[in-house]
Amino acid sequence: MSRVIVITGSSRGIGLGLATRFLEAGCRVVVSGSSTESTGRATDSLKRFGEAVAGCAADVSSIDGIEALFSFAERTFGRVDIWINNAGIAHRQLPAWQLEADEIRRVLSTNIDGVINGTLIPFRRMQSGGGGLVLNMEGLGSDGFMLAGMTIYGTTKSAVTYFTRSLAKEASQAKVRVGTISPGMVVTEMLRATVTGSDDEAAKRRRFFNIMADDVETVSAFLCKKILASTAASPRIAWLTRPRFIFKIITAPFRRRDFFA
Repeated sequence: MSRVIVITGSSRGIGLGLATRFLEAGCRVVVSGSSTESTGRATDSLKRFGEAVAGCAADVSSIDGIEALFSFAERTFGRVDIWINNAGIAHRQLPAWQLEADEIRRVLSTNIDGVINGTLIPFRRMQSGGGGLVLNMEGLGSDGFMLAGMTIYGTTKSAVTYFTRSLAKEASQAKVRVGTISPGMVVTEMLRATVTGSDDEAAKRRRFFNIMADDVETVSAFLCKKILASTAASPRIAWLTRPRFIFKIITAPFRRRDFFA
């Protein structure tokens, strides 16, 4: 029987890319954006997959939103096998002290509260059923990398990594597995926003990402295959591994790419 997968923040970017790849692999997928409009657009773009795809808008920073999304998936497909917490938002690329308190609060609420609730609620409901897998999306800051103007966002992703790995230890004997996905540097709207401008720093970041980043299609295909094949108790599925990083550095002089033309 095909697996049922819920992906938060899947109305665009890497989340939508993953939804597409899972559907191509024969899975049934619930896509979810923050609004009815964005979720509807994503679902419409996947209508070629027929009844294998369903959409449900959800506020992932809300416990009620997570509960409603899980219930929708159960009503629609009968169960949830894999839950992916991909939803996340960034802030303006500014020093932390220049950000408004409300902007910081929204990032913390979505990226930390959303992931914690988006892990524990599916965990409890899967644990009372047949088990499952919960995966949390890592990002800038998960490995300690720092980018000027992205301190709050990076802090949230560092917290996600600690939370997931610590919870996985606590849940080592549970029926539900908990792990992380590390997509590396993917050319999405969020990444593009960090390279806007005509100053030297923006140009430097564009050069760096043209070497290190990859498109959504490439990364999502790799991640989908690894997720479906994973049997580890606490999987960490990473695209930009150290060998791949070194390969990109070595081959950079011979590769010409411009994601930002």
